[in-house]
Amino acid sequence: MQPKPLQIKRKKKKFSAESTRVITKFYLPGGEERIGHIIERVLKLSEAEVQQNLNQVMVDFAARHKDINKVFNRNFNEIKEYLPEGFELSDERRYLLGAFFTHEYSVQAAAFFNPSIVMHPNQSHLKEKCLRFILSFRSTGEGHISSIEFRSGVLDEKNDFRFDTLSRFVETPEVIKNQTYDKYVFQLRFVDMEAMDDVADEILQNLPARFTFNELEAAIQKKTHVWYEEPVPLLNETVEKMLWLARSNYQLKFRGDRRISERVIFPVSENESRGIEDARFVRFCDTNGEVTYYATYTAYNGFNVLPMLLETKDFVSFTIRTLNGKAVQNKGMALFPRKINGKYMMISRQDGENIFIMSSDNIHFWHEAEILQEPKYPWEFIQIGNCGSPLETEAGWILLSHGVGAMRKYCIGAYLLDLQNPTRIIGHLTEPLLSPTEEEREGYVPNVLYTCGAIIHNNELIIPYAMSDTSSGIAVVSVPDLLARLLESTPNF
Repeated sequence: MQPKPLQIKRKKKKFSAESTRVITKFYLPGGEERIGHIIERVLKLSEAEVQQNLNQVMVDFAARHKDINKVFNRNFNEIKEYLPEGFELSDERRYLLGAFFTHEYSVQAAAFFNPSIVMHPNQSHLKEKCLRFILSFRSTGEGHISSIEFRSGVLDEKNDFRFDTLSRFVETPEVIKNQTYDKYVFQLRFVDMEAMDDVADEILQNLPARFTFNELEAAIQKKTHVWYEEPVPLLNETVEKMLWLARSNYQLKFRGDRRISERVIFPVSENESRGIEDARFVRFCDTNGEVTYYATYTAYNGFNVLPMLLETKDFVSFTIRTLNGKAVQNKGMALFPRKINGKYMMISRQDGENIFIMSSDNIHFWHEAEILQEPKYPWEFIQIGNCGSPLETEAGWILLSHGVGAMRKYCIGAYLLDLQNPTRIIGHLTEPLLSPTEEEREGYVPNVLYTCGAIIHNNELIIPYAMSDTSSGIAVVSVPDLLARLLESTPNF
């Protein structure tokens, strides 16, 4: 007798791409010669012409961005070194110059998908059985460059969604350029890259236990002239790798008075220049009760992928670091929300085909991984992977998965892992939990359902999910019913 299908409720709310969501970016239309030409043309304008042109820019763009003069001034500072010496500029001319080196970018012109959901850090002033949440999304714009956007709201006692008002404005954070690094961790990362040599050792020896980016650059410059005996390619390669590693680990800070829907994390470092992909957020509770929000994501530079770890406590300040070790060389990492038996644990994939699980004493370094599960059923024969961080219940860890079957159709499945030993599977749905409907199968990448993280509230599993890499929706399923179905299965793995 076939078991009764699980009842899946799809919410009416849908999230679709909106091309009006635009940020400002520094715009460099050419090399040094062309920059000089643009500056020369603006400098030849009279003050009246400057004011006239700036007024038109403000009419066209001031209502689309907060503090646009601040943006213009920031971008002016990027090119001021090309100005002729001794030329006095009015504020209006600086703003106009900055405007010529600024452009808009629509962060979700192409797609708004692959969501995850976590509990909001602020749970104050809520009625009983209500929960404030944060949703993250992968936004994709021109050139298929992906970034992270946020939405917030409240789940009420019936698990109905009340979303906070969506701001018209979007902005990127300040990048903390002279951040501080821990020398011991930096050295471990460099060793892990198999890049440690005498050149790197000498630079690091002359740095304090905690050093800034400026101090790293100074140490490199100070020592460069004495390495005349080193082959230049070796010297340049080592220095380039050290600076690359430093720039790949950075900090971001939004203005605290901005709504969370106004914040977008856009690629900063070289290794993510073509996109920040599939952030899997998790609310991590340490053994001392301290809560930190982490997100694992994939940095993409157009050629290679690099697993990254984002960290925040308030969704205002963020620290971005590389994940290191031979076990984190692929996509799709998902961190457990707490340590298990004294170790960090993470679901991963090493080969693009199977689900792996790994553990570590250090959240930034992962060296060991073992296969948790291989594809078993036809709807997942091509590949399986996680769909976000495992969710803790008394019966075990619910792990949502994605399975790829014939015609590259993506479905969402579920496993149940042993609570104390999550390397042991104690349940596995034989059929998909969610499959694309006729309305959901059309899009940029057809026939794909995918999520980067769910949440449990009021005994229901809340699953925000992407539809065909284009838009997103929300599904809900009873946790007791899902656990009963998972525990009915008799795994034979």
